[in-house]
Amino acid sequence: MSRPETLYLFVSCPGGVEPLLEEELQRILPRGRIHAMRGGCSVQGTAEDVMQINLESRLAQRVLVELIEGGYRHEDDLYVLARRVDWDRWIGPQHTIRVDTTAQRSPLRSLNFATLRIKDAICDALRDATGERPSVDTRAPDLPVVLHLGEERAALYVDTSGEPLFKRGWRVDKGDAPLKETLAAAMLAAAGWRGTPETGGALHDPCCGSGTIPVEAAQIACGIAPGIQRRFAFERQLPFQPLRARWAEMKQAAQARVHPPAVPIFASDVAFRMVDFARRNAERAGVAQYIQFNGGDALERAAPKLPEGMPGTIMMNPPYGERIEVRGKAAAVREASGSEQRDADDDFFPRLAAHWKRSYTENPAGWTAWLLCPDMKLPTKMRLKENRRVPMWNGPIECRLFRFDLIKGSAREKPRAAE
Repeated sequence: MSRPETLYLFVSCPGGVEPLLEEELQRILPRGRIHAMRGGCSVQGTAEDVMQINLESRLAQRVLVELIEGGYRHEDDLYVLARRVDWDRWIGPQHTIRVDTTAQRSPLRSLNFATLRIKDAICDALRDATGERPSVDTRAPDLPVVLHLGEERAALYVDTSGEPLFKRGWRVDKGDAPLKETLAAAMLAAAGWRGTPETGGALHDPCCGSGTIPVEAAQIACGIAPGIQRRFAFERQLPFQPLRARWAEMKQAAQARVHPPAVPIFASDVAFRMVDFARRNAERAGVAQYIQFNGGDALERAAPKLPEGMPGTIMMNPPYGERIEVRGKAAAVREASGSEQRDADDDFFPRLAAHWKRSYTENPAGWTAWLLCPDMKLPTKMRLKENRRVPMWNGPIECRLFRFDLIKGSAREKPRAAE
């Protein structure tokens, strides 16, 4: 039996998630050669590994296969570089293509022209090999190609994912500022929450919005593969056609390991419309029966009752700043009365800390709160001492994921300067 071809992969992820992605990939590919780098992880793997990562990774954005890399000075060099690739090994003329370009300190004046030269090279190569040229499809191509331009060197990749991996296939109903599924998974991974009594215990999201965090948590707790409900570009690419039976086996094995969760999961939101959205998304994700949905203000709703001896984890992406104004009963009262509205964050977060102090310190096994926020001085505002802060990006917004252990006497008498 011939040995599988070694592929050089780049598995991309949001900034700050690289160490978490490296740990996840080590679990998915225990014998893989994986190295975290800026923007993702490099992996030496096989075509089967490509399929496994697409199916199983909660943190990755895309799985790219490197085709070729080399120096360049102008657009014609890119054409020559692309012509060195055996494109007919990946697609036939009946397939469609799209080329996307990213650049970092590239000397080229027009990235659009660079993109066009790569497209021309692919089409010319297919025409020479088969007598026909492939078509371009900008929405759902069979072969998405990525050109990355550095200052002196260029690299070409095939995108095996197609749509980005945060599109799990279950989120249809969205709120005003939906959290990407990959970021929700990164928050849970940073907290070490894996859906067992020993790894975080019960989970509660009191600002659940359209339900991204609790749905991701429920799928983790049930062992549901994040890619089980969607399709991938590699399913239409020629190198993976001999592996269709193996791909079917991977999906069957993923389905066979699904199980009921060992911990309860709670979700609530001040907007009943969002609770309905979250419930419908959970139904599509196959986990609605495992999440207890409620309406209610995060500043007032009592802590959920947990099984004896079980700890609890609060995981929140509250509304803030550029994302969306904090809304709740207090804001509605001020608006209705015509009074001048103060900075919502300055009002909301101290009240939230006070509520946690009243309602979440009675559980003997304890609650741990994780809160994603761009305000680096948040612990001072909340008069709580953070135990940890993890850098993360919510789209273009630089944030920190703050950890607070909610125990009696945890509120500080004096605010401590943030780092």
